[in-house]
Amino acid sequence: MSGIYLHIPFCKQACHYCDFHFSTSLKKKDELVQAIASELILRKDEINTPIETIYFGGGTPSLLSIDELRFLIDAIYKNFTVIKNPEVTIEANPDDLASLMPSNNTSTTIFEQYRSIGINRLSIGIQSFFEDDLVMMNRAHNSKEAENCLSEATRYFDNITIDLIYGVPNMSNEKWTANIEKALSFGIKHISSYALTVEPKTALASFIAKGEIDAPKDAVAHEHFQILVNTLEKNGFVHYELSNFGKPNYFSKHNTSYWLGKPYLGVGPSAHSFNGAQRSWNVANNTKYINSIEKNTLPIERETLSIDDRYNEYVMTGLRTIYGVSLNKVSNDFGTLYEIHIKKMAQKHIDQGLLMITSEVEQHSVVQIQKLFTTAKGKFLCDGIASDLFKV
Repeated sequence: MSGIYLHIPFCKQACHYCDFHFSTSLKKKDELVQAIASELILRKDEINTPIETIYFGGGTPSLLSIDELRFLIDAIYKNFTVIKNPEVTIEANPDDLASLMPSNNTSTTIFEQYRSIGINRLSIGIQSFFEDDLVMMNRAHNSKEAENCLSEATRYFDNITIDLIYGVPNMSNEKWTANIEKALSFGIKHISSYALTVEPKTALASFIAKGEIDAPKDAVAHEHFQILVNTLEKNGFVHYELSNFGKPNYFSKHNTSYWLGKPYLGVGPSAHSFNGAQRSWNVANNTKYINSIEKNTLPIERETLSIDDRYNEYVMTGLRTIYGVSLNKVSNDFGTLYEIHIKKMAQKHIDQGLLMITSEVEQHSVVQIQKLFTTAKGKFLCDGIASDLFKV
C-alpha cells in the first residue's frame, strides 16, 4: 500500500514560526493546480501498489475551491489504483471553515461539500484557543473562529485532528492545560502537538534576536509535554508517536505509513517522495515548478539512500513511535554489525532509564523478537537519543 501527498503552497498570511514553502499570493493558483494534476500523470508509473491514503497538506489546502479539490482527487483516481474507502485528509485553517461558506448558490456547508468529494478526515490548525497566542504567532484566525469551527466540524466529521503548539513564551502550565481541556470538550479524537521551535530566517527568529519576544525555554516545553501526555492518556488517547495522540482506530494512517517506511508520492512544489530506496523532492519555487511541468519535465532531485541512511531513519522513526526498533530487523536488514552497534550505543541510555529492551515470541513462531523503546522518561529526549545510535 502507498500514499499520495499533495503540497498546496498558498497561505493567507505568514505565521511567524513557519519555514515551510508557501506563497501569500494566489495569482498562480490556477496554473499550480493544473501543474499538480499534470505531475500526477507524469509520475503515475512510480507507484505500483494501491493508494490507501491521500493527504492535502501545505500551505493551506482549504484555500482551494471544492471544484479544484475534486479535480485533483479525480486525477488521482484516473491515474492510480485506489483502495475502497481510502483515508483522505485535508489540512484546513479555522478561518476558512468557521463560516458555512455556501457555494454555487446552494446552502450546503463546506463540510458537506468536503464529504461529497471523498474527504473523510480533517486536520485543523488550531494552535491555541487564546487570542494573545494567536496574535503572537500571526495566525489568520481568532479564538472565537477556532471554537466555532470545531463546533460545526464535529457535526459532520468524526475523524478530526487538531494541531496545538506548546512551549510558547509566557504560556503558564494552567493556560496550556486549559488549551488541552478545551480541545477535549469538543470530543476531538486525535491531537498533534509540537513544541514551538525557532527556525532560521523566520519572523519569530527576528523578533527574538531583537528582544521583542522571549525565546522558548526547553524546561517549559518539557513541563508542557508531560502535562500533554498525562492529560491525554488519562482521557483514553494513545501516545503513538512523539507528537501524535489518537484514540484507538483514529491514528493517522497517512503519517503512520511514513513512520513504517511505506512508499509515498509527493506532488507539488517542495513535496518529498520515497520509494523504499530513494528519496526525491521537487523544487521549492512555484514558478519554476509550473514552468517545468508545462514542459513535461519533472523538477526533481533524487537521492539514493545508503545503508547507513536507511538504518538511521529506521532508528529515528522507531524510537519516536509505539512500534519501537526491532533488533531482529536491524540484524536482518542491515547486518550483524549494526545490531552490535545499536546495542552498544543504547546501553548508557538503558542504564539511565531512557531506553528499554523488550522480548516477545512472534505469533505462530518460535522466533524471539527483541525491541528497543524509549521509556516515558526518555520520550521527550528521543530525537537526541536516536542521534546517539546513528551510524555516521
